[in-house]
Amino acid sequence: MSRPPATQYSIHLQVTLENIPGVLGRLATEIGAAGGNIFAVDAFVAKGATLDRDMVVNCSSVEHQHEVVAAVENTPGVTLRAWWDRTFRKHEGGKIEVLSLYPVGDQDDLSMMYTPGVARVCNAIAADETLADEYTIRKNTVAIVSDGTAVLGLGDIGPKGAMPVMEGKALLFKEFGQVDAFPICLDVSTPEEIIETVVRLAPTFGGINLEDIAAPGAFQVEEALKERLDIPVFHDDQHGTAVVTLAALWNALRITGKKMEDLSIVISGVGAAGVAIGKILMGAGATNIVGVDSRGAVYDGRDGLNEWKQWFAENTNTDRKQGALSDVMAGVDVFIGVSAPDVLTQDDIKAMNDDPIVFAMANPDPEIRPELAEGLVRVMGTGRSDYPNQINNVLAFPGIFRGALDARAKSITENMKLAAAKAIAESISDEDLNEQFIMPPVFDKSVSQRVAEAVCEAAIADGVTRA
Repeated sequence: MSRPPATQYSIHLQVTLENIPGVLGRLATEIGAAGGNIFAVDAFVAKGATLDRDMVVNCSSVEHQHEVVAAVENTPGVTLRAWWDRTFRKHEGGKIEVLSLYPVGDQDDLSMMYTPGVARVCNAIAADETLADEYTIRKNTVAIVSDGTAVLGLGDIGPKGAMPVMEGKALLFKEFGQVDAFPICLDVSTPEEIIETVVRLAPTFGGINLEDIAAPGAFQVEEALKERLDIPVFHDDQHGTAVVTLAALWNALRITGKKMEDLSIVISGVGAAGVAIGKILMGAGATNIVGVDSRGAVYDGRDGLNEWKQWFAENTNTDRKQGALSDVMAGVDVFIGVSAPDVLTQDDIKAMNDDPIVFAMANPDPEIRPELAEGLVRVMGTGRSDYPNQINNVLAFPGIFRGALDARAKSITENMKLAAAKAIAESISDEDLNEQFIMPPVFDKSVSQRVAEAVCEAAIADGVTRA
């Protein structure tokens, strides 16, 4: 199935049209014939022999962009003056900047914020290091750490290739949680190098968000940093994904009337996200989970299991089911995909129990496209913004860190994650909840506020605060 035109491949066109009847209509027809979807056209007043216009056209790929551009160039009466890829234009110069909290307008400002007044604050912190949480950026700053080995659906693209994603993450931290975050992309070769580097950087930050680090190294890095640091360490690919998945599942169960403890669940993908999802679902009461990786069902005794998959194997699949994904889908209530495109078939869904729940969250292309699952599932969710029920980490991580920083938490506990998932799920009322609306909109900033409050309260209840 071909990919439909979408904003991520949109282009901006600057055109000059002859001011005669039919030219604008002809241009629109040619763009449509080339498969482009006109998204926006600027307002104009037709005066003179020609008129200039700006247009936005959604395309489906880079190749398709050039096809649309060629169609515009070949339209009689139309001159293409310039065009650009809107996504790349928005990344020019990066997406974040550093701003001052206070102006430096005179000598008094300078003497308090820098020398000699700053020495008083330095000496106070040297005498009592806990004051750094109050009088430095540690109070509100998170490091987004990645080695670029497992970026989105792109894989190992290196630290420089990972930078746009980490910048985007920082943008979301600020927009939704008012957390100042900074991308730290490391040119390293081993998990041990990540660990040692982050430990040395930690005095600058109030929290560490690990991002896009390949498993099993991601597990090793997180566990080591949690042991060595007294600030929250959170691997978003694991725990952020797990939190929003649990929230979505709780709301799907409100629709189907099924109980968590009665569910049969299959998780496709037993990497960092899959293991964390399994763990949080078990913490929420799930008892029947089977994980499937590229070699088939995961079970205790199977060859080729690393330390973390072995833990997963020992705590799931009590019936020791074996075989490929299709071999374990019969009688399943819930499918959760954090793996690869197109691994789930219509026949797999037909083999599931009544009112099946399918969360196909692989990005950018899901385990099964919603168009293929339509009519076969009761509740469908993906990781994409162009379909209903987007299961997106942005609903979780800004609020989780906001709450952890407000509590001055030393760590992020399982109870804090469960509190975050509950806050997200309860953001949708019984009146608004339906099959096409199980997750709140990512642009609803009140969700992050509710998550922050719930996480802060859970941190205090768990006794993991430094204050």
